[in-house]
This record gives sequence, C-alpha cells and structure tokens, in this order.
Amino acid sequence: MTKARSNASSTQSKLEFDREDWASAYVNVEKELSQFPLKAKQGVIPPDLLGTLFRNGPGRLERDGQIVHHPFDGDGMIASINFKNGQAIFSNKFVRTEAWLEEEAAGRFLYRGVFGTQKKGGPFANAFDVRLKNIANTNVIQLGGELLALWEAANPYALDPSNLKTHGVSTLNGTLLPGEAFSAHPRFDPGHHGENRMVTYGVNTGPTSKIRLMEFAKTGALLSDRNDSFKGFAFLHDFVITPNWAVFLQNAISFNPLPFVFGQKGAAQCLSSNSKNQSKFLLIPRDCGAFAGEKPRIIKGPKGFVFHHLNAFEKDNEIIVDSIYYKDFPSIGPGQDFREIDFNLIPEGILKRCSINLKKEFVTTEELSSQCCEFATVNPYREGLSARFAWMAVAQKAKGNGPLQGIKKLDLLTGKKYLWSAAPRGFVSEPLMVPNKASSGEDEGWIIFFTWNGERRATDLLILNSVDLTEQAIIELPIAIPHGLHGSWVS
Repeated sequence: MTKARSNASSTQSKLEFDREDWASAYVNVEKELSQFPLKAKQGVIPPDLLGTLFRNGPGRLERDGQIVHHPFDGDGMIASINFKNGQAIFSNKFVRTEAWLEEEAAGRFLYRGVFGTQKKGGPFANAFDVRLKNIANTNVIQLGGELLALWEAANPYALDPSNLKTHGVSTLNGTLLPGEAFSAHPRFDPGHHGENRMVTYGVNTGPTSKIRLMEFAKTGALLSDRNDSFKGFAFLHDFVITPNWAVFLQNAISFNPLPFVFGQKGAAQCLSSNSKNQSKFLLIPRDCGAFAGEKPRIIKGPKGFVFHHLNAFEKDNEIIVDSIYYKDFPSIGPGQDFREIDFNLIPEGILKRCSINLKKEFVTTEELSSQCCEFATVNPYREGLSARFAWMAVAQKAKGNGPLQGIKKLDLLTGKKYLWSAAPRGFVSEPLMVPNKASSGEDEGWIIFFTWNGERRATDLLILNSVDLTEQAIIELPIAIPHGLHGSWVS
C-alpha cells in the first residue's frame, strides 16, 4: 500500500509521479456493491463522524474496445459511505439513465459525448446527430427525500438515498421543463435568512444567454425563481452566493457549433477563448436579500478562465470573490489521448481573490496561492461569509501544473499553510470539509476524499484532521473508482 505522508509545514517534496500510476485510474467500474462493511487499514474512523458521503463521477469509460475521448464523457456512478459509531458501510451503483440502459444493451456507444467522444464511423456517422446524452455524472446532492445525480445540461436524475436505486428523470415537482438545464454546482446557504436553502441555476446559452436562479428549501419546495438575460455566450459551471447576491463570472468564451454539427468535434471542443472580449461578473440580487427585485449588475472582470470558485462574501461596498483562475480554457482536441497529456503544456489553476467595488464598478485582483490547485472549499457554515480557512486539492510541485496529489489547508488571513501528500503513487480527488458539530472552531472537523492508489490499482478513502491535516484513517475500498468529480456530505 502507498504510504501517505502528513505534515504541518510548508516543505514541499520533490517526489515525481509515474504516468502509468495516474493513467491506471481510467478504468471501468466493474462491480456494484451494497452495504459492504469497511475497515480502516490504518488509524481509526472517528466515532463523532456521523453521516453519509455521496460522490459522483464517470464510472463507464469504455465500451466495445472504445475509450471515451475525455473522462467527463463517462457515465455517472454514485458511491456512498455511511459513517456511524466508528463504522463505515459502502455502496455504489450506476445511474440508470435512459442512454446508459440503451448502451448497456447494445454493448457500444450510441451517443456522442459533449467533450469529444464520437460514435464509431467517423464524421459521417456523427454529423447532424446533436442529441445530448444526459450522463448524470457531475455531482450528487440530497434535496427533500431524494438524491439528485446532476449533469448541468439537462434535468437531474432522482435516486433513493438508502439503496441508490434510480427513480428516473426529475423535474422537481414540475419546476423544470423536460430537458431543461439544471446546474451541477448548487450552493448551500447555511441560514443567512433564517433557514437553510439550496441556491442553484440553469443557463440557456446563445448570442443572448438566460440564467434562471432558483432557491429551494431543504424539503425541496421552491422558494424563489427569477430569470435574467445577458448579452453574449455564457459558459457557466459554477457560481457563488452571499446573503444578498448570486455571483457569476461570464468567461470570455466563443462557441462555433459548426464542427459539432458536422460530426468533427464534441460541443465542448467548439469552445475557445475570445481575446476580443473581457470576462464579466454578473451580480444577480437574491429574492431574499436587501436588493430583491433590482436589476442585475454587470462589472468587467479580470483575464483568465474559471471553472470553480471557492467562496464569496460582502465587505462594506465590496463583494469579495475567491476563484481558481487558468490563463486559458483547457481542452483536449481531436486526435489527443487524455491519458498521455503533457501537464507542462496545460495552464495551472491559481487561487486568486477579486474585490468587486459596487460603487465604482471596478475590480482589483490579488493572488492567494501560487500552487496549482482545484476543488477548493471552506467550512460549509461559512458559505457566503468571510472564511479564514480553505482546503483544496493541489499538485505536488510548488509551481507549474501537475496531477492533483496533495491536500492543502490555507489560512486566508496569514497565508500559513499545511500540506498532506499522497505522492509519489497516490492521486487525490475533491476534498470535502465536514465540521465537527461538537466543536466551535471554524477549522475543526475532518477532510474526507478519495485517492487513487497507484500501487494497488484501486481507491482509498482518506480521513484527515482538518486542523493540521494529520491522518485519522486510511480505508481501502473494495473497488477501483476512476478520478472523479463532485460529491456532498449529508449529516
């Protein structure tokens, strides 16, 4: 088993990763397990850790000898781990989407993938087939009594949280039109207005883009709903909230659909940075806030491309937004094998802070961390408020791009950092911060995440102390799960 290292210093190891270790994670999930008991290989599962980790990601990456062009085109597979009294129970199941059932029966790809996967037969077999395959692979959250497997270009799929059985496409009690886009990146308001809320959106893109902002109670009841239109093509994967605002960054992106229509590229491969335009912050007033009913505010943003934000908060006449910036839109073009990418040729993600002055309509930017990072998070009780601590997945080296192999805790006030590393043979996924309800400290709790163990070619679950990133438990999962996307914690 790969020996993980934990420390509380800023020392950076120079251990290099092996590409075969990293690429070996891109395999099909071969088993579906139910209520499988887990034991800690090292350490002890904290008895105060009570709840369920749900995680989504691509689980079917190959059919009939054909591998997807990009892992984001893989069919969604949900994993759940329930923690109680120092014990852990594991289950996993594919989301039974209509397309998954069809392709399972056929034994081959019947649909094109947004990120470049094509049906066999070349451009002629793919031309004019502009159907979008809902792969339900990006996130999983609980709303009301159901789990929702999210994919941002269509309706979610509803599942039973107890056994992961797929119920079918959900319109959220008629809130959504059939096929309507529904974000895979909701934000959870911890109670800024007296109750917990899920804030989310759907975007309809084009020369003029429409954002539908929705807020839901924990029961699933729709609390507010507004629509706003903005000029230009809007590629939006994530957003942030404050008590009064929903904040979007409209990247300077162009979309040429012709290569997609003619069967030459996937839809996402038709996106490109637009040097003639500038990014824009789209500030939409929340219906429960102080600016309810007002028009959105549009303020020019900095250069760069953003997939994910960390957090946002209000300070006097400013909105502070922390985000992970890339110099350009990263993409894998036709003819490239994603398993052989050169990380040195891909721009790294850098955590930056933008201060949006609402009176002067001006933005200033500062760098918070120069180490390549992704999947940054704060204590969920600080969502939309000023947070002192952040946790994120990072590359092993201090500068430049590389696979995600470590977890970093960053003090946003002092700059002090803690590092935990799975290098050289381990690769990390999105970390979730689970607060310890018995403690009052902002950074007191646990960091939970999957790692790909390149030595045993399977997946481990790591539990770290969120204060100093010391290991609490290493749990070897009984199956191999590819590098994944997003997940959630349900207390």
